[in-house]
Amino acid sequence: MSAVSARPASRGFFLTFEGPDGSGKSTQIRKLAAHLESQGHSVVVTRQPGGTHLGDRIRSLILDSRTENLAPVAELGLMFSDRAQAIAQVIRPALDQGRIVLCDRYTDSTEAYQGGGRQLGSEVVRRMHRVMCGGLDPDLTILLLANFDRSLARARRRNDRVAVSGPNEGRFECEDEEFHRRVYLKYQEIAAREPARVALIEGDQPIDAIHRQIISLVDKRLRILTVTR
Repeated sequence: MSAVSARPASRGFFLTFEGPDGSGKSTQIRKLAAHLESQGHSVVVTRQPGGTHLGDRIRSLILDSRTENLAPVAELGLMFSDRAQAIAQVIRPALDQGRIVLCDRYTDSTEAYQGGGRQLGSEVVRRMHRVMCGGLDPDLTILLLANFDRSLARARRRNDRVAVSGPNEGRFECEDEEFHRRVYLKYQEIAAREPARVALIEGDQPIDAIHRQIISLVDKRLRILTVTR
């Protein structure tokens, strides 16, 4: 993805959250949404895969640990089918209304998990992004890279708990450590390649400390956006 994308003057603000499972994305999205709404902003929170009726069906297939023999390229295609639907149905309409969109995962996740973890490479993912996403890049991406071993352990414990009474979404957590290591390294590669878009927050820090950093980053970008319009 390019670091800077063309945007209509009236367009809202598109912010994505990235990071391996267990990095604390969901918690930080909830806290940021509450902060932004308290400041009078209109906020839409969505996730990928999911966020639409079609996307939720794709999510249940891709993340279910009982899904077997799904070819990596088929998995890649499903991810982008979900994304294209979310853009058409949720993200672009909200941005056209001048709203702030907070999205839990976007193309960076696909580059990390399918490009890195599945070893399909970055180029095929970035090419699919250009075709399927119509050039829609985030204005800002918050990348949370906590300690590798601890975040992976947290993700596996969480999915073990949820699987007892909720949806089975542990398919990626069932992958071996080398898979997750490739995901982690690919995220680092993305951050190094696109520092203007990707704000990297590393290490294990208290939830509120990370929240304060995110608020500072987002408020600064929104102030700049207001000035440049």
